[in-house]
Amino acid sequence: MRCAVLGDPIAHSLSPALHRAGYAALGLDWRYDAVRVSEDGLDDLVLGLGPEWRGLSLTMPLKRRALGLASKVTDRARLAGAANTLVLDDGVVVLADNTDLPGAVAAVRERYDGPVTTGTVLGGGATAASTGLALCELGATSVRLLARVPERAGDAAAAIAAHPAGPHVEVLPLVGGAVIGEVVVSTVPAAAQDAGLVARCAATPVVFEALYEPWPTPLAASVGTDRVLVGGLDLLVHQAVLQFGLFTGQDPPVAVMRAAGARELESRAAAGGAG
Repeated sequence: MRCAVLGDPIAHSLSPALHRAGYAALGLDWRYDAVRVSEDGLDDLVLGLGPEWRGLSLTMPLKRRALGLASKVTDRARLAGAANTLVLDDGVVVLADNTDLPGAVAAVRERYDGPVTTGTVLGGGATAASTGLALCELGATSVRLLARVPERAGDAAAAIAAHPAGPHVEVLPLVGGAVIGEVVVSTVPAAAQDAGLVARCAATPVVFEALYEPWPTPLAASVGTDRVLVGGLDLLVHQAVLQFGLFTGQDPPVAVMRAAGARELESRAAAGGAG
């Protein structure tokens, strides 16, 4: 069987390392590739897949468009307005799901068991929507989005506001906007994390850095032993093991997949240093 992660860019993805390690651990003769595809090219690629295809992982900028490619959409994917997972049967897409949302919940709870009543998300895209919804799943009744371009955060804000808990959602500019709550989630590039932004996050007990490369980001590097850091690898592993189960129908070897991701990141860091 075949699976792949699709996106543009895609060369940086750790998903192949995680999924391939899982296949090897379970003795599955499966293949998992990284395929670069633009948003405009997604439909043609998916519709042209053969019966050997079982699953697709989606990254940016494909998550919203992927929703329209399945005959069935899970409630959480519909709520997030984005699908990071497509399950195929005989080459036909039969399910669109979003494992980012439950993956984010699991990533936070793995590191932090305290209350979440309010949270801040840095960013306004699909990942901001899914992690904002995760904050609501964790108990947040108020979520603040700090977006580089607030006008473009409308879809994410609407998705979070539609959570059954009925949270209060507000959108403010990333520059100068105050960080509130027990958890701050960053979905913005490392280059956007200037000293001022890092300082505004300094009092937040939990920092959830959704990026895993480059690592550490300025925000992640600022977290001392008195605070909790949830990393992008944590999120990637938890969403990937859920995908793995959907694709294969088997229990994922979580520790093996996490170790494979960590090794790949260490290898890349070593190669970068050597260069």
